[in-house]
Amino acid sequence: MYEPDLKKIPKTPGVYFYHDKDGKIIYIGKAKDLRNRVSSYFRGNHENSPKTQFLLTQIASMDTISVDSEVEALLLENKLIKQHKPKYNILLKDSKTFAYIKITDDKIPKIVTSRKVSAKGTYFGPYTDNYLRRELFSLTVSLFKLVTNQTYSTRSRLNYDMGKAPAASLEEIDREWYLNQVKQAKAFLSGKGHDKIAKDLEAKMLQASLEMRYEEAQEIKKQLESLSIVADKQKVDQHKNYDQGILAMVEDDVQVLVQVFSIVRGVLSGKKEYRYNKEDFDLEEFVKMYYSSQAVPHEILLSQACWDNEEQKEQLQLFLSTIGKRKLSLIVPQRGEKLALVKLALKNAKLSLGEENVLTLLKEKLNLPRLPRVIECFDMSNLGATDRVGGMTRFVNAQKDTNGYRRFEIKSFEGKQDDFASMKEVLYRRYKRLRDEQSEMPDLIIVDGGKGQLSSSVESLLELGLNLPIISLAKQEEEIFVPGRSDSYKFPKNSPMMLFIRMIRDTTHDYVISYNRQKRKI
Repeated sequence: MYEPDLKKIPKTPGVYFYHDKDGKIIYIGKAKDLRNRVSSYFRGNHENSPKTQFLLTQIASMDTISVDSEVEALLLENKLIKQHKPKYNILLKDSKTFAYIKITDDKIPKIVTSRKVSAKGTYFGPYTDNYLRRELFSLTVSLFKLVTNQTYSTRSRLNYDMGKAPAASLEEIDREWYLNQVKQAKAFLSGKGHDKIAKDLEAKMLQASLEMRYEEAQEIKKQLESLSIVADKQKVDQHKNYDQGILAMVEDDVQVLVQVFSIVRGVLSGKKEYRYNKEDFDLEEFVKMYYSSQAVPHEILLSQACWDNEEQKEQLQLFLSTIGKRKLSLIVPQRGEKLALVKLALKNAKLSLGEENVLTLLKEKLNLPRLPRVIECFDMSNLGATDRVGGMTRFVNAQKDTNGYRRFEIKSFEGKQDDFASMKEVLYRRYKRLRDEQSEMPDLIIVDGGKGQLSSSVESLLELGLNLPIISLAKQEEEIFVPGRSDSYKFPKNSPMMLFIRMIRDTTHDYVISYNRQKRKI
């Protein structure tokens, strides 16, 4: 059964995805704390939930997207469930459609609520909490004096007298003034100008209190409370009639990580992540390569420019427009909703890279010549002098590369148990093949055992004329041995680096034990 590495899951609000063995999304959920929520699946027995028990047997991998609040997580979860229709969400999720706030395209635009989205009008939302949505709706009407469906009804004059209507009748509205109010209202609902509005309301509330107009002060306080809703509004959930790509790049001393979000008509439809050695990476080449094999959106938002001047930018836009057969814009946003989208991608990229990236730690703590992007780990298993087998696992960019796993039957001797000789044979066979095929060598080799296993492994590499970084990990004290050093390295057992190395060692041990059991059944 699949078990995620819980320590790699951020403790932030967000959405989690479970995939089956074919990579298809089978369940989407939201959480206030992603790590706690996901761990509750894999650490509980779920005796009272047969559906959850069965779901766990179908999970082959998972992914997460971090956001800034529970409300954002709920909104994103709702949109993604509706888009992907995961089979195990259908029985668990309400199909209710959340409401939008809409400003119509009429000569005198109205503000209304709508559960359906069409090409006409401007939409904001959706909003999952009806109470909060009504408060925001009322706040927008009161601040900007917008017309609703009820403004000019049988109570038209009363609404005007109470300050709830811009004029005594629809025909008397100053259209030029009103359209400017609509423009400000749209900006407000899009998340702009809130600080200034909040300061103005606070000043009015204070003045009303000083003048003992307490009812008015209380009403303004409610407006301030409603104003806080906008901060929790889903950044990627604005209804749009165009597609976007979001590229955020972060780096440390040795590597670059690129986070790519795909947004289709305002709905976040995918997240991908790529790692490269820093000295080999070029952002412009990445953009060209990526969108040569993916659908080209209408606009690409980047965390930083990948061009030196406008001419170079225009050439890149033309290239992407040509292969995508649509007009495309490259933007490094400086403000507003588009900047918020880039910040969301940057947040996820930084979380993924980590404050103490484990590969960087390995390089620094073990004095490796380069970042250990490719790691291969070996272990042996035998039942006395029989059923002698070896196994190798492969990790690329700190992730399991199961296609690179290898199994070995020990062939160089029989009738005895010799872990040192077994390790020497397996490493010799593995790296002789890679050498002869001129294939990529690993950046780090890990062998399970102590000085003896390490010494045998180094002998194999020397016989092949290879000088590859190699260490051994001894189980009893979890100490690390390196060639040419008599004493071992002892790092804190629960440090990120040691947890990572032990995870690799344990994965390899389980893999080779499974092979041994399989052999004994034959």
